[in-house]
Amino acid sequence: MKQISKYPLAAIIALAILAPTVLPAQTKSWTQPKTPWGDPDIQGVWPGTAMVGTPLERDKSLGTRAFLTEDEFAKRAERAKTQSAIDNEETVSDLTRCDPKRGGLGNTPTTCSNGVSIGPPLYWDDRGKPSKQASLVMDPPDGRIPPLTPEAQKMAAERIAARRARPCAATAGGCHDSWEDESLWDRCITRGTVGSIVPNTYNQGNQILQTPGYVVLRNEMIHESRIIPVAAPNSAGRPHLPPSIRTWIGDSRGHWEGNTLVVETTNFMDKTVIGQTQASEDLKLVERFTRVSADTLNYSVTIDDPKTWTKPWTISFPLKNEPDYVLYEYACHEGNYYMYNALSGARAEEKAAAAKAAKNGR
Repeated sequence: MKQISKYPLAAIIALAILAPTVLPAQTKSWTQPKTPWGDPDIQGVWPGTAMVGTPLERDKSLGTRAFLTEDEFAKRAERAKTQSAIDNEETVSDLTRCDPKRGGLGNTPTTCSNGVSIGPPLYWDDRGKPSKQASLVMDPPDGRIPPLTPEAQKMAAERIAARRARPCAATAGGCHDSWEDESLWDRCITRGTVGSIVPNTYNQGNQILQTPGYVVLRNEMIHESRIIPVAAPNSAGRPHLPPSIRTWIGDSRGHWEGNTLVVETTNFMDKTVIGQTQASEDLKLVERFTRVSADTLNYSVTIDDPKTWTKPWTISFPLKNEPDYVLYEYACHEGNYYMYNALSGARAEEKAAAAKAAKNGR
């Protein structure tokens, strides 16, 4: 009793009450679950919606700082709050709506000059949650996409010059001579392996399914699905397809490095686009999926194309598990009048211009 009596009774009671809750919480750690066949279990629905709004490239003023200060984060949060207020206004002035610093997709003084605006609300656009991550690009350390190679710069300049040389380039709507003038997204083909998962605009659902020897990655954006063969331990795995076989989302092969799923993708079409840049046939992507908690999956993709960029660069961000998130069919072609309207509208403008020229005796 003498040994115990030197501690106040209140302290002993408090320790007895707190110990069952505090002590386990201090020592408890998360354990990576396994599939019945022994692979790390990373299955689930992992939307990237929360990271929508985090810029792809870092502001140059931040240098090599990958994360914002408290003051910088407060400003980002305030901008998000302002945007939310604009989205939820029943009516809004043209000045506010067309301000590129406050408006959204497509809203600029130029596009709003005739009083027609996208939103608010911006229809189907998703809003993310303010993040302290300064940019999605995390390597190079400055968070900036590396410069294009001289070869890629030359090819890009030639494409721009060829486009500007076409008579249709001078028209208000630009060129719509054929379906090939429209983007892969407008044509409902693909947003690409990178574009389908990197947070942007809307439909950010991602689902991972696993079976022995395979991982299936479903992207809600244009309902892409990659069935990825995964090499068995101590196995070289299945080789990539021959170089003559190429697809818009490439040919993926996976293997495990500890608890990280590593997926290497090659065999891309030569017109594959990363961001706003057309990549070459040498493009290779290396993705890493690492589950770090019950509800967080860290994702990264390294873009390596020595013909296009001067060095590889990496996008990284966390994905959050949302079991209740529903991946809806994108159904891009159904009810998509853009292609018909763009091409038929261009033909109508050409007909009108020809009639005007004929009337003027030209």
